[in-house]
Amino acid sequence: MKKEVKIGIIGILAITLLIFGINYLKGVSMFKASSYYYVEYTDINGLATSSPVFASGYKVGLVRNIQYNHANPGHVVVAVELDKGMRIPKGSTGELVTEMLGTVKMNLKLNLANKEYCQPGDTLPGLVNNGLMGVAEGVMPQVERLMPKMDSILHSLNLLLANPALAATLENTEKLTGNLEVTTRQLNKMMQNELPQITNRLVTIADNFSTISENLKGIDYAETFRKIDSTLYNVQLLSDKLTSKDNTVGLLFNDPTLYNNLSATTANAASLLEDLKAHPKRYVHFSLFGRKEKTK
Repeated sequence: MKKEVKIGIIGILAITLLIFGINYLKGVSMFKASSYYYVEYTDINGLATSSPVFASGYKVGLVRNIQYNHANPGHVVVAVELDKGMRIPKGSTGELVTEMLGTVKMNLKLNLANKEYCQPGDTLPGLVNNGLMGVAEGVMPQVERLMPKMDSILHSLNLLLANPALAATLENTEKLTGNLEVTTRQLNKMMQNELPQITNRLVTIADNFSTISENLKGIDYAETFRKIDSTLYNVQLLSDKLTSKDNTVGLLFNDPTLYNNLSATTANAASLLEDLKAHPKRYVHFSLFGRKEKTK
């Protein structure tokens, strides 16, 4: 009889350990006080029992039960087990989030502005956030519409790559790159050799300008401009005298009589020279025996 009792006790202990082990693997603490709340959804989006429940990124409970609400068709009620000290403000919601691997978790969106709290057993409204998977589902139809265009683009790209002109263009580009490399080396050499000389020349020019500037500072501009004004004034007086008839010089340059007389004298002199050339005997007489008397 003692042997059967021992076997029974060992069986009970094994079952108890199995239950504790399963709950432990599910994340359920058998010795931790908890409270139940309910969240109602129109679509649980693949939520499973034992899924974690988070609040502000911290795990505060588990999904313990999921039931279809026959009294309100189209709705599903999810029972969540939360830590005993967890307090949910009124107006909070339970949001289902789909992760990259397709797993679904529940986030409690706490209405921290409200200081009134729900009681264990109350029902919260539920929301669904498809996350990146939902975005991907929305993008997929557009991607499907783009696939024919992508095929056409790839076909055109293959034709372009097979065109011999592309190889020639690449070869020309390689030559151009080589020429650019040579030009760059020459430019670097010029920068190393000639640039210092140019810089020194520029420095010399700057020094010369500085010297000229210093010399210009020593010039008495007021006296110089005064002399220029005096010279211009004297020139103006001379011009006035040359154009006026009130003086000898003015009369000499402005009286037409002198000009006419000089012109007449020049004309008479020219006529006399012409006559002298034509009849020299009228003006010059040479004789070896003396001058003869003219016969009347």
